[in-house]
Amino acid sequence: MYICICNAVTDSQIKQCVTQGAKSLRDLNKEFCIADQCGKCACAAKKVIKSQINTISL
Repeated sequence: MYICICNAVTDSQIKQCVTQGAKSLRDLNKEFCIADQCGKCACAAKKVIKSQINTISL
């Protein structure tokens, strides 16, 4: 599912980035320029980050 329409970033891409060490929206922004345009994706992206971190922690 697309999380950031402006930059065509999917939840799978975000999960992979978190698995590789990203821990914040700022980290994702460096990789994908997420939340740089309209910013509407920021909340959804944070939820995916949190969910993936919790999954990894298990």
